Amino acid sequence: MLYLDSLGLDIFSLVSNHRPIILSASLTNIKSIVGLLTSKNFTPREFRRIISMCPEILNSTPSSITPTITFLLREARVSGSDLKHVINRRPRLLVSSVKHCLRPTLYFLQNIGLEEVKRHTYLLSCSVETKLLPRIRYFETIGFSYQDAVSMFRRFPQLFNFSIKNNIEPKLNYFVVEMGRDLKELKEFPQYFSFSLEKIIKPRHQCCVEKGLCFPLYTLLKTSEAQFLSKIDVCSDSSVPLRSSPLFSVNCDIDSFTIAE
Repeated sequence: MLYLDSLGLDIFSLVSNHRPIILSASLTNIKSIVGLLTSKNFTPREFRRIISMCPEILNSTPSSITPTITFLLREARVSGSDLKHVINRRPRLLVSSVKHCLRPTLYFLQNIGLEEVKRHTYLLSCSVETKLLPRIRYFETIGFSYQDAVSMFRRFPQLFNFSIKNNIEPKLNYFVVEMGRDLKELKEFPQYFSFSLEKIIKPRHQCCVEKGLCFPLYTLLKTSEAQFLSKIDVCSDSSVPLRSSPLFSVNCDIDSFTIAE
């Protein structure tokens, strides 16, 4: 406890929330892990953050972590200069089995055609069977073909990290029931699920309903608040936007919006 405290860690929080892990970690192992991460140029502040996110690392050894680092560099093609960023973003990679987790997930992501997995290494610690495949299958159950569902995840890999119950389902229900849109729009713009339902999706959709307008998802959600309001004003004043209007200047021509009946 004294050693962890000397590193600036919140030992009271660690013991309260992760008592079994902390009490079973040996001082020798902890010092060896600190030495390993220090040799990889992690700062004390970064080490504290890593431990707070994944305290299981304290029960690891250099011999169990080194294969993971080797895997990231050689098989996942992470560059040496990006290694710190990858681990800082997803510390759990360090305690994930190369054989049973990291390598199978890498092969799965490559198999569905995800280019440059090294840009999405946060997914490598996810289980194919319990996390990745169930999300693809969920989209199949709502009407997408397997290929279309996979296409969505290739286009927007972060979708794998979204909760089906707390994120995808409520946004999908609103999309279908309240917005009355076609599922093919989600295939083209799966980033829809990354926007806040309460803060962005609902207010902007309701604003369009009040004005009798209907924008493509990208135009509805991707623009800034000021740009969105500008488009609303332009479309409200004219049924067909002029070529000199702000709407036309962002490649949003007559086919980019409709007047809701």
